[in-house]
Amino acid sequence: MKITDIKVHQVQLPARRQHNWATKMSTPIGHHAIIEVLTDEGLIGWGESPAGATWGGSHMRYYGESPETVAVVIRDYLLPAVLGLNPVDISVIHARMNLAIKGHPYAKAAVDIAVYDLAGKAFGVPISTLLGGSHRDSIEVAHSLGIMDLDRCYAEAEEAVAEGALTIKCKTGLDPERDVTLVRELRRRLGNTIKIRVDGNESYSSVGEAVSVTKRQEEFDILLCEQPVVGALGLARVAERIESPVMADESAWTVQDILELDKLNAAQCISLYVTKPGGLYRARQVADIAEQVGMYCDIGGSIETGIGNAANLHLGSATKIARLPSVCPVSQPEGSNGPKIAGVYYLDDLISEPFRFESGRVFTPTGAGLGIEVDRQKLKRYAV
Repeated sequence: MKITDIKVHQVQLPARRQHNWATKMSTPIGHHAIIEVLTDEGLIGWGESPAGATWGGSHMRYYGESPETVAVVIRDYLLPAVLGLNPVDISVIHARMNLAIKGHPYAKAAVDIAVYDLAGKAFGVPISTLLGGSHRDSIEVAHSLGIMDLDRCYAEAEEAVAEGALTIKCKTGLDPERDVTLVRELRRRLGNTIKIRVDGNESYSSVGEAVSVTKRQEEFDILLCEQPVVGALGLARVAERIESPVMADESAWTVQDILELDKLNAAQCISLYVTKPGGLYRARQVADIAEQVGMYCDIGGSIETGIGNAANLHLGSATKIARLPSVCPVSQPEGSNGPKIAGVYYLDDLISEPFRFESGRVFTPTGAGLGIEVDRQKLKRYAV
């Protein structure tokens, strides 16, 4: 089997509501690049890049991409590099992509997901099997509130919990008093059994401010404190002064990042992405190193469509240390009978069948490859 072409589609899914965080307060979610890798045997592999111009690593180590840059990089660099290769030869494909252009992990991740989808279809097994097998069949959903008015946060959290969510994720970092009030009131309203985690997206003004806010939040039992300040060194200084585990996200992209975090004692856990390291192939390497240094993780992402979310779930199934509640959406097309709020960020999706949601968990698709079917009419409907 040989790769014969790559097509790039840009889509904009309709959002249930605006979903913002401290470093992204205006760009809509759902504007993603969807790719299909074609082969001479007629098999097609699907991939997704939820690239965002405002999303990158600490201190310019990694930089923002966009659906538009993804299209250019794939057309001008990655397609010529992989044309004619067997999609099953995933390590070779990564080597060729890296020779063709440095960086651009989100563009490379889209190709990586698609060739894993093809390899799974060729062998008749799900991607989780190609990654070493499943440690679990589902991931607990952490319902993310985003930054919005407190009353809306309270109402949405209560609705999500009523639908089965067991964990609420609070986006924070812009207003210390708001951040403490939010956690205090959620704990009062939701009771002691619901887990609450906080994510400042690097936006506290100093280590001191991050420590002060987190200590006040800890009075109401938080699960973890995610990336409150910029950089691994800043995280280390927060970690030594608070009780809660520190999670690295913007500071945890590659194997080298994990080694730096470990050396500095900067984080007990990381947010593991398919996209940040450049695809499933590299993400598995990041997870293996994190496990060796005693870390654990959630499965992070950028509110993908069902295509990218399926890749996230396969990674979560195959990663032993992925035991934390994760912002993996409950992907479902319009008119499905699933939840309306819990894990739901879009009013429609590109996949034909909804993902299963039970007992606060979203289940990994079980079919070959990604285990999904893409609705081409939806791909046309939401094209931009």
